[in-house]
Amino acid sequence: MAEKILLVDDEAKVLDFMGSFLINEGFEISTAQSGSEALSMIKEVNPALVVLDWMMPQMNGLDVCREIRKTSKVGIIMVTAKSDEMDKIVGLEVGADDYITKPFSLRELLARIRCVLRRVGDNSAASNDTIERGEITISVPQYRVWKNGEEITMTPTEFKLLLTLAEKPGVVYSRLQLLKAALEDELLNVERTVDAHISRLRKKIEDDPANPKYIHTVYGFGYRFGEQI
Repeated sequence: MAEKILLVDDEAKVLDFMGSFLINEGFEISTAQSGSEALSMIKEVNPALVVLDWMMPQMNGLDVCREIRKTSKVGIIMVTAKSDEMDKIVGLEVGADDYITKPFSLRELLARIRCVLRRVGDNSAASNDTIERGEITISVPQYRVWKNGEEITMTPTEFKLLLTLAEKPGVVYSRLQLLKAALEDELLNVERTVDAHISRLRKKIEDDPANPKYIHTVYGFGYRFGEQI
């Protein structure tokens, strides 16, 4: 069955351009030309992934991303004309899984789509069905996380990142290693993207994100999951 992708852009020509290419690559494509239409389409179509333009009138891509993340774990790729690194980090911090900067080739877009879809669909990341670390319980087959019995909503990227670290407490991962191991991303070579995902993850699982109990920073190198939990 063809995987469903929702393309969101206020320019019809851009939607036609991307849509025709992705249909030829075997995807089922739906489109929306505004943020409000995109939110309605997500409920109707239930896509596996959303390709979301940042710069749209009335409701921009960041606002749409925030609304999506309130109810959905769907993969999100943010499309932006902003080349500044901090702008890209902002997109990741509101819940996007990846970003692509205009102008881009359709082959690069396809590669990023496949990468994020692997994160969404890969349930084979660990040998154990359930991992328990202190107050945190991770169900690998279900892609679900609980803290003290209360479920925490995770994006596919956040889940893979948490799972990679929690599988091996005490093991230090560099940002580049996390990009490749947890995010399976050889294209996104800006290592600070990991910092953005870690920041968002800490806000979800830590009692005090400024003094983390679970995900520790190893200064000058990367991150590790706490051993004494």
